[in-house]
Amino acid sequence: MAKKLLMGNEAFAHAALEAGVNVVAGYPGTPSSELVETVAKLHGAGTARDVHVEWSTNEKAALEMLAGASYCGARVLFTCKQVGLNVASDALMSLNYVGVGGGCVLFVADDPGPISSQTEQDTRRFGAFAKVPVLDPATPEQGFAMMGAAFDLSERYHTPVIVRPTTRINHASTFFEVADETHGRPLPAEGFQKDPKWVIFPKRAFEGHGEINRRLAQIAWDYAYNPALAQFNEVLEGGGSEATVAAGAVQSAGGEGAGRTSAAGQAARNAAPAAAAPEAGASGVEEPRVGIVAGGVSVAYAREALALLERQAARAGIPVPRYRFFAVGTPYPFPVETAAAFAEGLTDVIVFEELDSVLEEEMQKLAGVRHLPLRVHGKLTGAANDRGENTAENIAGRLGRFFDRTRAALPIPPHEDGGTSTCSNKSSLSEKMGSEVYPIFSESAESAREEVPPSSRYSSEVEGTDSLAALAARTIGANRLSYDGVLPVRPPVLCAGCPHRGSFYAVKQALKGREAVLCGDIGCYTLGNAKPLDAVDTCLCMGAGITMAQGFSVVEPHKKSVAFVGDSTFFASALTGIANAVYNGHDVTFAILDNATTAMTGSQPHPGTGVTLMGEKRRPIVIEEVLHGLGVQHIGFANPHSVEMSVAAARAAIDYDGPAAIIFRAPCIQLKKPAEPVHISVELCTGCKKCITSIGCPGIGFDEGRRGPKSGERGQAFVDASLCDGCGLCTQLCPFGAIEGAVGFGGAVAVEPARYAPNPEPFQTGEIPVVLADERNDFQETELRGEPDQTPGEVLGAAEGSLEEGGAR
Repeated sequence: MAKKLLMGNEAFAHAALEAGVNVVAGYPGTPSSELVETVAKLHGAGTARDVHVEWSTNEKAALEMLAGASYCGARVLFTCKQVGLNVASDALMSLNYVGVGGGCVLFVADDPGPISSQTEQDTRRFGAFAKVPVLDPATPEQGFAMMGAAFDLSERYHTPVIVRPTTRINHASTFFEVADETHGRPLPAEGFQKDPKWVIFPKRAFEGHGEINRRLAQIAWDYAYNPALAQFNEVLEGGGSEATVAAGAVQSAGGEGAGRTSAAGQAARNAAPAAAAPEAGASGVEEPRVGIVAGGVSVAYAREALALLERQAARAGIPVPRYRFFAVGTPYPFPVETAAAFAEGLTDVIVFEELDSVLEEEMQKLAGVRHLPLRVHGKLTGAANDRGENTAENIAGRLGRFFDRTRAALPIPPHEDGGTSTCSNKSSLSEKMGSEVYPIFSESAESAREEVPPSSRYSSEVEGTDSLAALAARTIGANRLSYDGVLPVRPPVLCAGCPHRGSFYAVKQALKGREAVLCGDIGCYTLGNAKPLDAVDTCLCMGAGITMAQGFSVVEPHKKSVAFVGDSTFFASALTGIANAVYNGHDVTFAILDNATTAMTGSQPHPGTGVTLMGEKRRPIVIEEVLHGLGVQHIGFANPHSVEMSVAAARAAIDYDGPAAIIFRAPCIQLKKPAEPVHISVELCTGCKKCITSIGCPGIGFDEGRRGPKSGERGQAFVDASLCDGCGLCTQLCPFGAIEGAVGFGGAVAVEPARYAPNPEPFQTGEIPVVLADERNDFQETELRGEPDQTPGEVLGAAEGSLEEGGAR
């Protein structure tokens, strides 16, 4: 064993390997990507043995491949981000009905914020929808323990199991004791066994649905009474004079089914009925009447918030009421027995979670089904953030308000600015339910996202020297760093030298004078929507731009529809859409941005590179061959750093009547050495700013104090040599020739754009035809050839190296 500082995703990889995983597959997506990369790294180093790891073409392909491996008895691990599970959902829904052989764990990372995603969808909801168990770690350490438990749970009940960390858990770092070497679990000698259950006919689905329902009830029981799983649902008590901790919410006594409640639950059983003032238990310790429920990383936030609040309260001499805390690590199926023990004797509970009101709704259901006199507060009542991430400061402020209200035995209105219930008979329903009825999402969007609710929002009934809410606003909220000045605008932009910039500019130039709709997609190139490029009108989900463009062409045929798609997304999600365009004859143009990598998520390989995570290099799948095979008749090429060539190639594709493609091919700047930076001549610059307003390269700035003979008092543009990649795109845009010094791509020669001519033997082995550079780096068909084990990026790098021998660095 070795002690290592690991990111959460790295730790999850080690945990899976130590659990004996045999096959790992997924598709890159922040915040989940590092898990697969870590497995590949350890396998390449020879310390992770007997494991196969791969980036699949998309999430659906990954899960289906893993399903086959699981049927053979292998332990398998699937990875993706939350929206990736949408792609794999077809396979998941049926897989749960059919069942699995070896343990099947789905590592699905949610992205509250969202920080790098299209949506804030909650995988806990997806787990309930698919009827698949979900584990929700509060810390990387707990996630490490959950990984092994998930494999065991999967094999015990023959069900897929979801482990659902969120961004902060994925990317947090801490120390772990990890094995020096791991081995995949030995595979069953009998291998895959033919059985009618593997074929999902309607009769099998009906039987499978019953199996699912029965095992979910048993799993919920295990979450409460099986120590291996109950450890993830912790109950503790705090506040008052001293805190006491109940070691586990519900613990087994005398085997399964013969359980007893924890100390917290037993104390709750002995508590007196609800009253205005709390009573002391048999031990003389004040019994808690309020509770806090938290799930996932919100457990850590809530515990930190409580520590901050109790520390400040102790200094101010303000008592914190006794409370019971429920940390839920197994949100689906909900651990009802644990929750019931937690809720006994409580009058009010507040719930903190990211992203949806999953735990809040479960607590409401519990109160209704068991007729508990329990008021539940959370997202639905405006007592917690309705979206985005939680923070310790935000929770501290909301807890202060919650404690003030409940301690004063006051009602807790959901909206102090006049919100009203949507129920026509509020008092009647309240009497039946034993709780207040509140409107859903009654708070304003602003108040729901406040870091610490300001003291001005607290009722005068609870403001005073002993107000915990006011204390939190004064101390915890006041500790935040602040800046009163105007913050500079820093929108995300394409990197300096990014080839996508030239692609967008060329298409916009080719479309001048024509109405058009420009459909974008998921990747770095989504940033093409920003001005001055303004080249992305829509972005929905991976691959959608290809097919959305077809919808625009049907309804608005007078406009030209152009769809941008990256090379990795091309293989992941674009092929069916292209086939649809050819089949139905849609007049659309596909602009394929081939930069030889999956850039946005960390430069992972894809089928167009030929590189695999197992260390093998295969013949790359060539994009133009795929397009030709799908029936696209016009396929053009251009080096996006050559303006004239790219505009001509784009115009030819746009003018073609029917589905057409233009492949803009140049490597991501992360794959090549930068050329010498360009510079702007003080003597020639007029200060017109065209270099800035045309392409928006972050390597070009403007100095209003700079003077020159042609710029007068206007100021001049300048190049930041630390950012400039030397692509030379800007040198071709300056009407006065003021930008100088470009070599390599910057010296591109304007030539007629290349057209694809199909190879008579498109599936031959041997030398790989690669559409690469001529002596001035303009892309021509089969001008350069690579060896069978070389990727396009490697061939291009070699070509650039030979060109740079003449003086470029």
